[in-house]
Order: sequence, then structure tokens, then C-alpha cells
Amino acid sequence: MPQHPVLTARPQSPEREMIPRTLLWGMFALALAALVVVTFAVATKRPHVGVPAAGTPVAARDFILEGRSAQAVTVRDVDGTVLLDLDHGGFITVIQSAMARARVVARTEGNPPMRVVKYDNGRFVAEDPATGWSAELYAFGDDNKAAFERLFTDQ
Repeated sequence: MPQHPVLTARPQSPEREMIPRTLLWGMFALALAALVVVTFAVATKRPHVGVPAAGTPVAARDFILEGRSAQAVTVRDVDGTVLLDLDHGGFITVIQSAMARARVVARTEGNPPMRVVKYDNGRFVAEDPATGWSAELYAFGDDNKAAFERLFTDQ
């Protein structure tokens, strides 16, 4: 009786499982281009763009933000008075979460107050004196900026 050869699947070459060579070259070219652009900017002392213009503070207020869940946040005055208790805090919750993360990284103890500062040139900034973290609130749009501006009117 003739023997039939056993058919076996050919193992795929490791090259087929890897990232395509063209894509690797493209990623390398992108990284090299970024390095060239940054080197040029530093060597020619090109001024920074996208940096907020310095201004003079015209108002400031300290708050304590307490995150209660992924969406809920409580805003307190430094004396402990509840200013807002929101089940869906929206942008205020986003700022509270970002600040809380910065505090975890900086190993900040407790929940010290954060500061919101208005500048004469229209800048509106949330600052965390405990960590040095800050966020330019006006850059997130008028609705998000308004969420913090209304806290100034409650003074």
C-alpha cells in the first residue's frame, strides 16, 4: 500500500507577524523629522508660540474640590461652606480629576485648596499651589470657562 504524505501547515515566517517594513521606515522618518524641527528651533532660538501671554491678576479665589465619583463633585469655600454639590459636575469634575492626579504624582497629603485666577488680558487659570499644576480654563471654550466663572459671582 502506498504511503500518503502527511500534509502539515507551513509555519509562517516571523517577518509576516511583524510591523510592515514600510511602516517602520515611516515611523523612523517621523521621529527623525521631529528631532530635526526641534533642533532647528533650539539652535535658532526661535520664540515659543502657543504660550499664554503674561498678565496681571485682577481677581483670585480659593476653592476645595472634592470628587465623589467619576462624575460627581462638591465645591467648597476654604471655610468649608458648600458652594456647589453636583451629581454631574462636567468640566469642574474634569479639572478636579486632573488636579487629583497631579497630587497623586506629587504625593500631596490631604486636599488643600486650589486657586482660580482671572487676569486682565482675559486669561482664566486654575492653579494648584500644592503641586504647581495649572490649567488655562479659557482654552477649553466659553461653556467650560463659565462653569468656573459662576463661582466668582457667588462671593
